Amino acid sequence: MDMTPIMNTYNIPPGLEYLAQLDQILVKQVHEVFELLSGCEMKNKYLLKNSMGQEFLKAKEDTDCCTRQCCGPARPFEMGFFDGQEQEVLHLYRPLRCSSCCFPCCLQSLEVSSPPGTLLGTIHQEWSICTPLGGTFTVRNVSGDEVLKIEAPVCPCSCGSDVNFNVMSADGSVEVGRITKQWRGCCAESFTDADSFGVTFPLNMEVRTKALMLGALFLIDFLFFERKN
Repeated sequence: MDMTPIMNTYNIPPGLEYLAQLDQILVKQVHEVFELLSGCEMKNKYLLKNSMGQEFLKAKEDTDCCTRQCCGPARPFEMGFFDGQEQEVLHLYRPLRCSSCCFPCCLQSLEVSSPPGTLLGTIHQEWSICTPLGGTFTVRNVSGDEVLKIEAPVCPCSCGSDVNFNVMSADGSVEVGRITKQWRGCCAESFTDADSFGVTFPLNMEVRTKALMLGALFLIDFLFFERKN
């Protein structure tokens, strides 16, 4: 039985209409030369592209310098997604929480809003004794109902191959998508944390749920693949 949340074409947040045409999004973090040379953490920037490599959104982190240097990848942040007219169509907010991979406390969360100021839903890290380094994530809609689960691998390390996070239906019975950290080669992985990701989902998935999966991708990036300089 297909448990995929079906797309409602009559209730798409303004600016996210293009997501209705996609079953895959490629996310490329922009290299910051100054960060590479100086070791000073800069604001993260990303390009979002379709499967043909055509850019349709840009994402920009909004944090202050002190927060980035002191908190590193555990930092709280806000992130805006902008279309070609520089209109913000999607907004992420990650609150500050202590991070520990071995204890089920102070787990991470992220809010997804579209348009900015209108909550779409939230992403929550769930601790698991079987996967203490990663755990699982639940994707919840604006009412707090769980709509998806995301399963982290036992060891979410990128060592010569892609790292896959399987996206499951709310009851965990059906795989409905995948978030992939793409391997970029030894040199790129060693000298920069500018990562590349892909997220896949059914074409007919509800646009709001696609946006929540996209938000989960960025929380996963900061949790597992951003490195302290």
